[in-house]
Amino acid sequence: MTIDVLVRNNVNVSGTGSQTIMFAHGFGCDQDMWRYIVPSFTENYRVVLFDYVGSGESQINYYDADKYSNLQGYAQDVLEIMEALNLRDVIFVGHSVSSMIGMLASIHEPTYFKQIVMLGPSPRYVNDLPSYYGGFDRRDIDELLEMMQMNFIGWASYLAPIVMQNPERKDLAEELEKSFCSRDPHIARQFAEVTFLSDCRVDLDQASVPTLILQCSDDSIAPVEVGNYLHAHLKNSRLQQMTAKGHYPHLSQPEETIRLIKDYLTIA
Repeated sequence: MTIDVLVRNNVNVSGTGSQTIMFAHGFGCDQDMWRYIVPSFTENYRVVLFDYVGSGESQINYYDADKYSNLQGYAQDVLEIMEALNLRDVIFVGHSVSSMIGMLASIHEPTYFKQIVMLGPSPRYVNDLPSYYGGFDRRDIDELLEMMQMNFIGWASYLAPIVMQNPERKDLAEELEKSFCSRDPHIARQFAEVTFLSDCRVDLDQASVPTLILQCSDDSIAPVEVGNYLHAHLKNSRLQQMTAKGHYPHLSQPEETIRLIKDYLTIA
């Protein structure tokens, strides 16, 4: 089983420290998205990278539509990787949907986790007005999913610059679009549906691991209201506003991302 898990999720371990830090990529991405961040941690940490099944260099034959029909299936994989590597007290850094995947995993097995860093997190993307603003009407999400179904390449080229939000750096949007397009369209669409229709608000009360919420500026995926909601409902949380714009600060502003993570780990 150990070999299967590490191969299944294309797990890569580097670094020399005794403390383990695990980086988990978001929807439409893979572990390569952390390449600007990882070198700053390998000297003092054991760094674990992986790809979710259906992403990057993972083994696509392990993809199970039933298992991955909700975020718990992905959380189970995170726990299996930690078990296979015999990890404890991990610092888990999750981008976007991985923030909630990590939180769900920590609710099941809190001993695996020391701290969680959430980068652009959202417990619920769809508005539930008047009590909750997630940033999207249900109709917006349905149209996005339909666009993925009808014209996957067109969807990728439309969405990438909007969520990257760094118009002066076209290379970033182009990289993201390429990453989106490298996915199996059917798996990508299911992951998108699971991500954008998930609702983890009810789980927030059960989470106990100390958490840093990194809130990006002008983030079309996770607006400021979402960060404030998370901070208000997640105990042991700290909210940090970033100057980085868009939803991918680890690509657009790696220096700030590194500094804020290290600051938190130093004082926490």
